[in-house]
This record gives sequence, C-alpha cells and structure tokens, in this order.
Amino acid sequence: MSESSNVNNGPKSEIYEALTSIRLIDPHSHINPHSPASSTLADLLGYHYYTELAHSSGMPKSRIEDPSIGPKELVERLVGGLQPLENTAQYSWLIEICRTFFGFEEDRLHLNNWEALYDRSEQIMASAQWSETVLDQSNVQAVFLTNDFDDALDGFDTDTYIPCLRTDDLVFHLAKPEVRGRLATCTGIELDGSLESLRSSLKQRFEHFVSRGARACAISIPPSFAPTPVPDGRASTALNAVLQKGLAADASHRDALSRRVFWTLAELCDEFGLPFDLMIGVNRQVYPEGVFQGQDLYDSRVSLIQYRELFNSFPNVKFPISVLASVTNQELVSYAWIFPNVIANGHWWYSNTPSFISRDAAARLEAIPQTKQIGYYSDAYKLEFIWPKFDMYRQVLSGVLSDQFVGQRGWSVERAVELGRRILRDNVEEIFPRPERAAAPLAGEAESDEAQSPSIPGALGVATAVAGVTEIVDSFDTPETSVPETLDTDSPAAEPSSDDDLSLDIDALPGDEEVQELGVEDVELIDDSAPEGTSAEDLANLVEEESLDVGNLLDDEEPAPEITQLRGESSFSPDDESLQLESDPTTGEFTLPVDGSDSDNDEEEFITINDASDLTADNVEELLENSDEPKAAEAEVEEFDLDFLDEDDEGKETT
Repeated sequence: MSESSNVNNGPKSEIYEALTSIRLIDPHSHINPHSPASSTLADLLGYHYYTELAHSSGMPKSRIEDPSIGPKELVERLVGGLQPLENTAQYSWLIEICRTFFGFEEDRLHLNNWEALYDRSEQIMASAQWSETVLDQSNVQAVFLTNDFDDALDGFDTDTYIPCLRTDDLVFHLAKPEVRGRLATCTGIELDGSLESLRSSLKQRFEHFVSRGARACAISIPPSFAPTPVPDGRASTALNAVLQKGLAADASHRDALSRRVFWTLAELCDEFGLPFDLMIGVNRQVYPEGVFQGQDLYDSRVSLIQYRELFNSFPNVKFPISVLASVTNQELVSYAWIFPNVIANGHWWYSNTPSFISRDAAARLEAIPQTKQIGYYSDAYKLEFIWPKFDMYRQVLSGVLSDQFVGQRGWSVERAVELGRRILRDNVEEIFPRPERAAAPLAGEAESDEAQSPSIPGALGVATAVAGVTEIVDSFDTPETSVPETLDTDSPAAEPSSDDDLSLDIDALPGDEEVQELGVEDVELIDDSAPEGTSAEDLANLVEEESLDVGNLLDDEEPAPEITQLRGESSFSPDDESLQLESDPTTGEFTLPVDGSDSDNDEEEFITINDASDLTADNVEELLENSDEPKAAEAEVEEFDLDFLDEDDEGKETT
C-alpha cells in the first residue's frame, strides 16, 4: 500500500502493521454483488460523501444530478469542486484509492491531472478480474451485503458476498401498494387481513435468506420509533385498515402495524438464530433539496431507553447497535456494558471521521467486554472504498492501543494486537456465525446392509445367540475359521483379520444400560430397506397364459365351487410338527426347540438359523446330533430364561 498509510515508528507502527495483515470480513456494506467494483472514476466520485460535500460547498444540485451528462463529464465537474474538500477525511479516502489501485503519485486531484488518471484507471478497471484484485489488495475475504427483502439472491458467491435481510420497507412502508405487491410476488402469500398471513409471509423471507447463507437481519430506524409489542386485536385492526386504505390509513394504524411487523421480525430472528442489526437515529429527508442520499441527518433526542423492552424480551437475540451520532455513543457503551445481547457496532456515517472514532473507540475499549464490540464496517457502495476506510480505522485503533494499553497499562505489543484482532475480525465471525448446513455424507461412508453384513456363500451357519454372546454351532461347506467360543461384551470386538474370517454378533434386544444410554423410553426396531422395484415386463412374464378359475363371483344363482384344502383336509388344526419353526416377532429370526422339547416349556432351548430355506424339520435333529460343540455350551443355554421376550410381545399387543 502507499506511503501515506505509514504511521510513526514505535509500538503504534508495530501494531498498525500487524493489524493490516489481518484478512477482513466487512460486516456491513451496500455492495452490489453483480457489479461490486467500479468501472470508471464516476463510480467513485459519485459516492454520496463527495456529491453532498460538493453541493454543500457551492456546486448546484443540477450540475451533479444532470441525467444528460456522461461519466467523464461528471468527473470533470466534480473535480472542479474538490478544492474546498481537501481538508476532509473523505478527500483522503479518494486520494488513497487513486494511489493504491491506479498508481497515482500526486497528493491532489485537480483539473490539470484528472483526465490522465481517468483514462488509466478505466483501463485498469476493465479487467475481468478487477473485483477479485480489489479484494486481494484490500486483504478482504468477504463482504456483508444489504439485500432488499425480495432479492432472489442468485448469481453470486454467497461465501464472498454474504446476504443480509434488510427490512426497512417491511416495517415502515407496508402501507405502500407496491411494497405489498413485491411481498406477495416473492412469497406467493397474499395478505388477507389475518395476522397468520402476515407472519407466514415474513417467515418465508427468513427461510429464503437463511437457506442462501444470510447471517443477519438489519434495519435503519428513525429516532421517533419505539419498538413495543402490539396485541393481536390492535394489530389485526391496523393491518385491515392499511390493506383497505394504504397510505391514507390513519397514522396510528400505520404505526401499530410497523411495531407489530418489527416485533415479529425479532421473534423470527430468535427462531432462526439471526442477529438483528439495528442502525438507530436517522431522520430521513431533513434537507429535501439535497443531492441523492445527502438529505438525512441524526437527531440527538434519540435514546436507547426506547429499546429496553426489546432487549429484555429477546435475551437470545444478538443486537449489534450502530448509532448515527457520537453524542449517543456513551449511552450505547452503557447498554452494552449491562445487557448481554447488546453489541457496539462500527462507527456510522456522521461518526465516521478520525476524531469521533478515536474518542468512541477508546470509550468502548475502556468499558465494554472485548467480545461485545465490532470494531468497524465500511458502509461502502463500491469495493475500492473498503481499503481506505478500514485503513483510517486501523490507524486510529493502533494509536488507541499504543497509547492506552501499551503505554499506560504496560501491555505488550502482541497482547494489544490480539485485542485489535478480536474486534476487527474474530468478533465478526462469532457474532455473525455461518448458518449450519447439513453436510452431505462422503462417498463410501454409507453402505447397504448387504455390504456391511458378512455372508457365507453356499453355507448354512447355525449359531446360538444368548444376550449378545454368539457361538458357532456348525457350518457346512465352509472353510475353517478361528472363532472364539464366547465374546466378552465389555471388551472391544475383534475385527476379522481377512475377508475369510467370520464373526456373527446378534443382539436381538438392547439391554437396560443401552436403553438408558440412548435416553429414550423404548426402542423401536424397523425395517428401512427399500423394496426392490419390479418392471412391467417382469410382471408380464409372471402371468400365466390360462387365467385362474375362481368361479362365478357375481352370479348368486350359480354357486361357486367349494375351495378345498391343498392336502385334502376337511379342516386345519395346529400340530407339533407344523409349529416347530417359528419367527421371532422382534428380530424376524426363525427358532425351533432343541431335542424335541415341549414348546410349552418356559425354559426351552433355542437355536438361531440364518437361512430357513435350507433347514427342514427332518434334518434339524441330525444337525444337532452331529454337532461337536461341548455339551457345556448347551447347559449354558439352558440357564438363560427368555420369558422377557414373551412379556415384551404381550406388552406390544396391549399398547
């Protein structure tokens, strides 16, 4: 950067150099993300600071806002009126921009040198990467925007240009038909006179903005406004009056509706976790004959006492507060001192000059916890202004830190820089956090049940599962594997050493400790596997050519043929053989009695199989007889009582 940015040697210089190395996030601007940087010097000199100062010093408004003149002629006119401005901080911003970005080597811009600068800067700004160049040279990572409530928020990088929901029109201009029309168009919700339609439309805007990365809701507020809750009946009356009469509605109705909308916005900030950025104290159009954006002034009668009910009612909403005048700064300091949710934010507009910044910043650093201050924002309309405005603040801040903290308190330079970093960068990220977004699962993380479960091709595994303890009873046509007889449930499970290793771990029901750990009253086991799709061609192949004769179902005169049992029985009654194979209602596993024991025995033994199609009543007994497992294992199974399974089933039937 240019030599004019240098400060005196010593602690102040060290602190300043360290602060310039901090990559910034600008927490408030009026940047247009579709055209963030300037294209000519007219974009720079057209900033309202220069037009209003030039007009104030004698240039007629008509020469500044003449719609027939082009950008180059406008620059020539404004340069001709710059001489009275050379003493101002705003003039120093302009010279700093020209030096930093366009190689300007002089300290004054006048009618003899402006044209060469204009042509050279226009060539530089024509670069397709000009916006990125300005951000990099300014050491800026991201910029907060000011977005109208009906902004689509499309076509720009929301990580670099961060959306912010601006709500002035919703609160103060809903009586205008065009504002209500915009709201209905962007939300698809018509205001029908009900408070539900009003809240739904406002909530839809929050959903839209938060889904696109918005980190704040913001509003500029006149000194006369007092945000207080409005009862439903009064709010409904006000809404209907405004819908019927618009701007002709009584002022009391428009004021009540404004306060109701504002309070609803605060509720939605609480619901969506957005800070509510309040810029307090501006009176609009105090000087109607002024140039564009040069008509508004502050009012010293403003007081934050008007916001006490708001701050008390929403303790979880962060309220970054900007005050228009330095005379209000002491009150802001005291409110941030007491209220946990009040945050001192930047140095706004008529307080944005070095002398006011120095006094106000020092007062905040002396009295407000360092985590509750946002040092500065640019309020810029073009990216080029971020550098000189932040640099002005850094020079003032390095002086305050050097004089009051290093010089008077004996802090080290490193400790002072750490404090500067917190209010310049760290607090911005903590007070305006990035919205939480659901992270998509990484490729390969999610696998199907089939992929996760071990399988034994061409084999039938028979195991006994008792309270999570698995034993291999027998296996056919499978390679021998080394499997422990029991697994200690208190120790980590051993992982297979190769693809050939097999470990079956069946835990039909969770134990009491597992249920308590989950923190739920009960556990519901569901099958979430998706059914396989069947094409129309597959269904057609399954249809038999000869249709099934089901008899005459519609003609009562001709009785349908009797339906007989497939095996010729005249009736059906359960028997021991048909009921030996049962499906566990909880796990779906098939079980059958061991050694032909009675099914009514409460202490019966069970074995578990993983493929019922390979198991018949004829070969189960042979399978068990050929098992070479120790008889001790069978004895261990006999001691385990599974009555709780039946009790659980009975409980489900009565629920």
